[in-house]
Amino acid sequence: MSRDFDKWLKGFKESISGYQYYVDFEKVVNNVDQIKIELNILNSLIGSTDIENEFEAIISRYPETLKCIPILLAVRYQELYAQDPDGAFLYNFKEQNQTISQYKIFMRKTGLFDMLSKHLVNNLVDYVLGVETGLDSNGRKNRGGKQMETLVENYLIEAGLVSNENYFKEMTTSDIKETFNVDIALLSNQGKSIKRFDFVVYTGSEVYAIETNFYTSGGSKLNETARSYLMLGKSSVEIDGFNFMWITDGKGWISARENLREAFDQLKYVFNIKDMEDGILRQLFKK
Repeated sequence: MSRDFDKWLKGFKESISGYQYYVDFEKVVNNVDQIKIELNILNSLIGSTDIENEFEAIISRYPETLKCIPILLAVRYQELYAQDPDGAFLYNFKEQNQTISQYKIFMRKTGLFDMLSKHLVNNLVDYVLGVETGLDSNGRKNRGGKQMETLVENYLIEAGLVSNENYFKEMTTSDIKETFNVDIALLSNQGKSIKRFDFVVYTGSEVYAIETNFYTSGGSKLNETARSYLMLGKSSVEIDGFNFMWITDGKGWISARENLREAFDQLKYVFNIKDMEDGILRQLFKK
């Protein structure tokens, strides 16, 4: 039965974001808790009228408070480089490598002393909680990818498959060859490169290697992905007992529809979320 690409594409979803997609508050709170004591020590600098001397006294007595400084600038690294006409310095905030006077220069020139002495914040624990929340938004891209993997895995389970029994997560081309005795040298440049698949399903006679992704926005990466998976799918046809499956979705594909259309027309197993909702995995993998 032939499928209509344009109708299929219209079924693509705007988003699959769950409630935990936006901020991982458990991670945020855990990160703050790890430096909560040191932040409370530094709280004594808020509103200080003699902040440089008080900072020196704190670092002399509690050098471990230095590790809090980078996150006050919304940076996770413990080594920070800074330069100006007065010189260039690499500051280590995990293991002190500069004099306290040099760290005072860092605090002064980055504006941290001003922020604290002018009472622009009321509590550094609350401030860092906000910083960590903002930084965690950078993890949404990874969480988005994981959400699609989780969604596909749910449908694999709904189809009656069992983890590590007849479906497997993150298997490489070498894993597939060793586990199922399927020669997939064509996919790995005769063993010179390694490809990792999101899922592998084994039916007892056939191996299905599955890639999943979801794109909310367009870009050149989508065209590259479509071309790559088209080549992968074409090569897999020549391998006995092996099948390549691509499950993708997201309105980002609207701008890259022609490359996706080519893959859709030429590959046997290209599906979207609506296909899974309609039971395509149950049909393929039913015992």
